[in-house]
Amino acid sequence: MVTSIILIKAKRKKINEVAEQLAELNGISEVYSVSGNYDLVAIARVPSNDDLATLVTKKLLSIDYILKSETMLAFKAFSRHDLEAMFEVGM
Repeated sequence: MVTSIILIKAKRKKINEVAEQLAELNGISEVYSVSGNYDLVAIARVPSNDDLATLVTKKLLSIDYILKSETMLAFKAFSRHDLEAMFEVGM
């Protein structure tokens, strides 16, 4: 499983609309509205790097009002939760 964090700047009046569209995409497990330099943070969990490439370079481009994005690839998770097990059962 490949996990990435996608930081997104969206058109100011369309942030909620963009968040809802992101949340509907296969591969996006969570979307957060945040404070700071970005408007939204999306967590992507996909089977392979090719799937991540498709998600970022094709599916995100189909969403209007995304002004800028930055994708960070996660190398290792440090958590008290067993994230792999959670996503294997569809949570």
